[in-house]
Amino acid sequence: MGCQEHLTKETSYMSMITHLAELEMRHQALEEEINEALAHPSTDDLKIAELKRRKLQLKDQITRLRQGDSVSIH
Repeated sequence: MGCQEHLTKETSYMSMITHLAELEMRHQALEEEINEALAHPSTDDLKIAELKRRKLQLKDQITRLRQGDSVSIH
């Protein structure tokens, strides 16, 4: 493997790690937003359902990324 090819793979890997970290932060933010919404009885059930749907989509993306490249950032 040439130096340029190695750098390209390393850059791609780091980019994927950054993307994974961003997805996890968004997932956590949605978790907090859902908990906040649930704490207020006046929150619309449709809004809560939408937040949960978005959170599940993020979880699916995170799982696919981790399974695709066996990455863990813990």
